Amino acid sequence: MRVVDLSQPIHTGMQVYPGDPDVTLTTVATVTEDGYQVASLHAGSHTGTHLDAPLHSIPGGGSVDDIDLARLIGPARIVRCTGLAPNEVVTWPSVADQLGNLDGLAMVMFRTGWSEYFGEDRYLEHPVLAPEVAHRLLAAGIDVVGVDTLNPDPTLDNEGRLPFHTAFLGAGGVIIENLTNLVEVTWDRPVVSVLPLALAGADGAPVRAVALDADGRR
Repeated sequence: MRVVDLSQPIHTGMQVYPGDPDVTLTTVATVTEDGYQVASLHAGSHTGTHLDAPLHSIPGGGSVDDIDLARLIGPARIVRCTGLAPNEVVTWPSVADQLGNLDGLAMVMFRTGWSEYFGEDRYLEHPVLAPEVAHRLLAAGIDVVGVDTLNPDPTLDNEGRLPFHTAFLGAGGVIIENLTNLVEVTWDRPVVSVLPLALAGADGAPVRAVALDADGRR
């Protein structure tokens, strides 16, 4: 089975959403001194490649542990929308030709290529998804969407407005952010798993996102 890791490694000082808790991973016990090794991890619930539960932006929305895990494993469609300018909006007409016949799919992921800028200031100027994309996907039965950016909405100068989040999470959907390595998924209908840490009552959680090719195709 071929496996492609779609997750950003979690490490001290990694890039986070502006204002989120800094990430620190510190060794607090060692085999030499204590007979075992243990690390302390300090991080926000939206660290690295992570899942947004409805509670993230919808008052009274469902938390991470309310999500049926069966929704988070299944065949996916990866939409190619590369060559975009900073802050460019991905509209429905620009991707509609790649989003026909979504029957039987569990999720859709958008590959902008912006993950190559992770850790740089430019990463904050990522392309965004138009709210119509959220509405169209939901109407087609897709309630899990992923992006290889920090956010499907603008991160800079958003004045607290998150229209894609509001539409998608407001309908009970789930958003996966900070995906990477989508370019390495070169086969159709990859099986993707985006299982979160089991954080009770949380608004989000890191995930280990992977794409699987169960048939071993190259």
